[in-house]
Amino acid sequence: MAGAAAHAVAPEFVAGFPETLADVSSSCRTLTRAERESRRVLGEQAAASGLGLRELTAAHLAAARRAWPHLPGVVGARDTAELRQVGSAVLGALESGIAALAEGHDRAQRHAVHKAEADRRAFVDDLLYGRSDPGRIAEQAERYGLRLADRHLVAVSAAPEGEVYDARHPLLQRVERELAGRFGDHDALIAPKDGRLVCVTPTTQRAVLDAFVRLTSTHRVAVSRPHSGAPGVVRSYEEALSALDLAERLGMTASVLNAADLVVFPVLLRDRAAMADLIRSVLGPLTQARGGAEPLLETIRAYAAVGYVNAEAARHLDLSVRALSYRLERITALTGFDPDDALQRYTLETAALGARLMDWPAKPL
Repeated sequence: MAGAAAHAVAPEFVAGFPETLADVSSSCRTLTRAERESRRVLGEQAAASGLGLRELTAAHLAAARRAWPHLPGVVGARDTAELRQVGSAVLGALESGIAALAEGHDRAQRHAVHKAEADRRAFVDDLLYGRSDPGRIAEQAERYGLRLADRHLVAVSAAPEGEVYDARHPLLQRVERELAGRFGDHDALIAPKDGRLVCVTPTTQRAVLDAFVRLTSTHRVAVSRPHSGAPGVVRSYEEALSALDLAERLGMTASVLNAADLVVFPVLLRDRAAMADLIRSVLGPLTQARGGAEPLLETIRAYAAVGYVNAEAARHLDLSVRALSYRLERITALTGFDPDDALQRYTLETAALGARLMDWPAKPL
């Protein structure tokens, strides 16, 4: 096998090595810096041409074996001691030369890996931010298994506080390993982006996305609605990011968020001036309450969250039912809106939701 591998190597990748060994055998010297560097360069060139290190090493060993009987130091050795000295020098040169080849080969491999990683990061940036021509993006996407004419979903997984998801994070490696083991060749693109993990997958492979969500939902993951084409991937990514942002601002506890369930929130904020006016006019009077507006705002939110059931809301707020009733009376007295009236409670709930989205009253409107 080694001989076959050696014969498969082009002569230029062994060029000059027998001559170097011949000179070493005559003087019993070590390889010069220039000679070692020439082997490193050949190692890089071999890697760039697709030649493996095993084949390259085998070719140099075979060249040394063929050259050995004809080396000047071997032919001219006067006794066994001198032959051993020549052999030691030649073996040392062979060891140094192969080590230099390996260094060059590894250097080229690392460069190729880094370039591939950089190309992938650039593609992910272009894909998710829509920075490039859609036609060019679609062409690049095919190299990563994506056909952008299809409808795609995007899931974005946020890291726990204090962590950053990057290319070396164990979770990314686990996700890639498990998805490959379960689904084999799949069309999902999984990549770290801005400290989060992103999964882009066609709707026809929803099982892959569901598995990604299951594996990464230890903290919080958001799933977009499906959209088509390269612009659709950008829109889906933005939806998933928006869902994560809303969950953070609204204090949601769910670990899996669906953008389809949250579409009302961007609508509420689309006209920020109108929302600010609603908050001021409906909730502004709550700032006159003892302790400020926040306790009464939290009461409105908790009352709505449990379906306007007094006992449940009181338990959620750690209050007695009587204390809850007092708060509800204060809300009605200050705002003029009754939480127990179906139409008026909707106005209060919408205003309270807008207040949380706009961080009022902590931030002035």
